[in-house]
Amino acid sequence: KQWYQRRVRGIRKGGAAGPGLFTYLPCTDDIHVVDMRTISFDVPPQEILTKDSVTITVDAVVYFRIQDAVSSVCNVDNVKLATKLLAQTTLRNMLGTKSLAEILAEREEISMSMQQILDEATDPWGVLVERVEVKD
Repeated sequence: KQWYQRRVRGIRKGGAAGPGLFTYLPCTDDIHVVDMRTISFDVPPQEILTKDSVTITVDAVVYFRIQDAVSSVCNVDNVKLATKLLAQTTLRNMLGTKSLAEILAEREEISMSMQQILDEATDPWGVLVERVEVKD
């Protein structure tokens, strides 16, 4: 049976609890329920100036899931927002170094490269970036 939620308590022994009964001390413990399923979000359309001085509007879809609930609660304040902002800046930075012809021809390579960059950057947050799709 696959659990899709984790409850993260204070940073004491154990840390994360699965479904079922667990102890909770209202004065000392905070409970954060973390969704462990795949989450997707749209990267808002970004106006990008390419290497050959053409302005294009590109958006993307990012699919990610939280692997380590304790790291996602302790190392970043809002994991979804942080991943979304990182995806926006990565998209702008990657496409700003390419010409329009390269962007149109190398769409899959751009998606795979962006996925690797995002996955490495979000690894300390306990996040696994599963897929990135660049759209027009």
